[in-house]
Amino acid sequence: MWVIYALGAALFAGGMSALAKIGIKNTDSNLATALRTIVVAIFAWLMVFVVGSQSGISGIDTKSLVFLVLSGLATGGSWLCYFRALQIGDVNKVVPVDKSSTVLTMLLSFLLLNEGLTWLKAAAMILIGAGTYLMIERKESGSSGEKGYKWLIYASLSAVFASLTAILGKVGITGVESNLGTAVRTLVVLVMAWFIVFMQGKQHEIKSIDNRSWVFIGLSGLATGLSWLCFYRALQEGPVSVVVPIDKLSILITVAFSYFVLREKLNRKPLIGLALIVAGTLSLLIK
Repeated sequence: MWVIYALGAALFAGGMSALAKIGIKNTDSNLATALRTIVVAIFAWLMVFVVGSQSGISGIDTKSLVFLVLSGLATGGSWLCYFRALQIGDVNKVVPVDKSSTVLTMLLSFLLLNEGLTWLKAAAMILIGAGTYLMIERKESGSSGEKGYKWLIYASLSAVFASLTAILGKVGITGVESNLGTAVRTLVVLVMAWFIVFMQGKQHEIKSIDNRSWVFIGLSGLATGLSWLCFYRALQEGPVSVVVPIDKLSILITVAFSYFVLREKLNRKPLIGLALIVAGTLSLLIK
């Protein structure tokens, strides 16, 4: 059953990236992240009360709470870096770098969570890593080569934080109802995101956000909430080293959107890389 939840997380995550790209086009990326998190938090806590897990708050032990908070902080860092990269880089270049967190997460799960390393998983890691490398291209910049690499720095940091999110979340959500764990983490991200906004003095820009951006920021927040609920339910029941790669299949949806809607080019080399990523991910489902 956790495989279905992981696939659901991938579907909604792909939609989130596509919607967010439009929503942050004319909006500061940190402000857009903070606004999206409000939608995610409302949705997450709504689900908590729908399933009736709010009574479990008092039952969360100190260890779980600490790891949920740390996971939330890592998520906040990943989001801030990811949406900044998405704002200045092409979707079909930023997303593959962000998804490279798959390989790092698998390595950490073997080292820290004692999840078994089989020859099939090792082969999958090689395929995913090679595919990610082939999909990474520098965003051209007419004025400065350094600026052309700026999106890559943010996307790489997003990948590192995303890996920590999954590992810390796996530990924190053990023994905690998945919807409640997701909601607690969301509050941490919400506080962190708005702290950054106020530190930068970006809160005054809210009044200048156009209606179209509001709609897509809201929709991307809703898609994120659905993706999180599915992802942490899958993470609670399944192995991190398999759940995370399946979740990263969202790259298919995002790349398709960037090609057909945003008209971003995808050449032969990135296409081969995409095929390797998909092949490596699907191989993890073989038992």
